[in-house]
Amino acid sequence: MIINDSNRHKGLRNQLVSTIRNKGIKDKAVLDAISKVPRHLFMDSGFVDFAYQDKPFPIGADQTISQPYTVAFQTELLEVQPGQKILEIGTGSGYQTAVLIELKAEVYSIERQKELYTKAKKFLPKVGYVPKKLEFGDGYLGMPEYAPFDSIIVTAGAPYLPKALLGQLNIGGKLVIPIGDNVQVMTVFTRTSEKKFEKLEYGDFRFVPLLKEKN
Repeated sequence: MIINDSNRHKGLRNQLVSTIRNKGIKDKAVLDAISKVPRHLFMDSGFVDFAYQDKPFPIGADQTISQPYTVAFQTELLEVQPGQKILEIGTGSGYQTAVLIELKAEVYSIERQKELYTKAKKFLPKVGYVPKKLEFGDGYLGMPEYAPFDSIIVTAGAPYLPKALLGQLNIGGKLVIPIGDNVQVMTVFTRTSEKKFEKLEYGDFRFVPLLKEKN
């Protein structure tokens, strides 16, 4: 049961959907998911009035809730189909998790910031978004015990490609990951066979860094 989601919030979400559609997001299912997820509930109370601006905002632990356009862009690259098993590296606020669940994916998510992990674990079920698994751990390692996955999405900037993630993809599966230090290139690896991957790049983005180890 979603609490405190008014007609005003829904109207602001529809405006947000128009904004990201105008920026080039075409996937109707992704736009519908963005129109349904109450982003204001995923943000600290001080930022609630800005929830439907197409901007990132702080969520604690030096992390941010991603810009809705970026969430939509990465999600569109995943080409999510209902029932797919998707690994999310970096739960953060849980907003991207919720968008994937709206698309009827089975979401496995991992977060290395204890504060954010604890918050998301309690919060997501309260607003009706229950991932298949939510774990505290090192995203560079993925979740080998639940592999293989149909897709993997990394929601933080990785200075290099974590090879462990490639090995956890099904054949035909995609890894969507921003790679780079200060500026990241959105990169998609598609597993075309047991040992082969196709790589495509989709422009520059800025993410908070993907951190190693647990804190």
